[in-house]
Amino acid sequence: MRVGVIGVGYLGRFHARIYADMPDVELIGVADIDAQAAQSVAQAHGCAAYTNATELIDKVDAVSIVVPTFAHLAVARPFLERGIHTLLEKPIAPTYEEALKLVELAERDGVILQIGHLERFNAGVMALAERVQNARFIEVHRLGPFVDRATDVDVVTDLMIHDIDIAMSLVKAKIEDVAAVGIPVLTRHVDIANARLVFENGAVANVTASRVSNKKFRRIRVFGQNSYYGLNYIDQQLEVVQAKPAGEGERPQIVSEQLEIQPRPPLDVELEHFVHSVRGQRPPLVDGRVGLEAIRVAELVREKIAASQS
Repeated sequence: MRVGVIGVGYLGRFHARIYADMPDVELIGVADIDAQAAQSVAQAHGCAAYTNATELIDKVDAVSIVVPTFAHLAVARPFLERGIHTLLEKPIAPTYEEALKLVELAERDGVILQIGHLERFNAGVMALAERVQNARFIEVHRLGPFVDRATDVDVVTDLMIHDIDIAMSLVKAKIEDVAAVGIPVLTRHVDIANARLVFENGAVANVTASRVSNKKFRRIRVFGQNSYYGLNYIDQQLEVVQAKPAGEGERPQIVSEQLEIQPRPPLDVELEHFVHSVRGQRPPLVDGRVGLEAIRVAELVREKIAASQS
């Protein structure tokens, strides 16, 4: 399988390295408007370097596109139109309208379109998804220090969208109402935000994201029928608490268990999943429609934040 990587900045370099190390996958080339960056990565992995991404079109079966969000539609369109399977980093696009165009292009020609919601491939999140049934309340905190990357977008698009996507995947129902607040701190965009998502089945998710905290803290808590799950995203450890039935007239017994999840780098898992989806012509876990719904809800959150500031 012949692959290429478009955009070899901080994250794209990892895409290139992982593909280069995969068996039965050939990294044909990398492309970046920064010729020096493209050449450096190409030399490291023995492939070609390009400054024009379209030069890869006739040479590859699939691509990872790891460019700024505003450029997703322009960069991905020619590849989708030529039937080249595409992994597009999250979020799928800066707006719902652009995201819909990408999804429709892929669906029209039967192209695999996977959106890079990386946390779905966190081993702890995957273990959580296997176990949670009938989630009723979800609480998520994703906090971290300020970094210069991704400051062209707000914290909702940068960080919170991960947890919007995860919450929707756990509840498996549409969102019917959103309340949100947020403020800018170090950029002209919102840097701290909180959203309350109410689902059609009555479940609720309370999601907080910050990129100006003094330390990294990433945790999700899920409350279901007679159960509680607590996951630390960073160390991928999962706490399970369940109420077990007791004798007649007795209170249920509370049983707590700490599951040791075997961690794997989520990006390795995500790219392997993409390759397997392409080879088997199977829809990926996070397809274009999933990415589209995540950006729709993120836009609702941003609208509610804007309304709260007026």
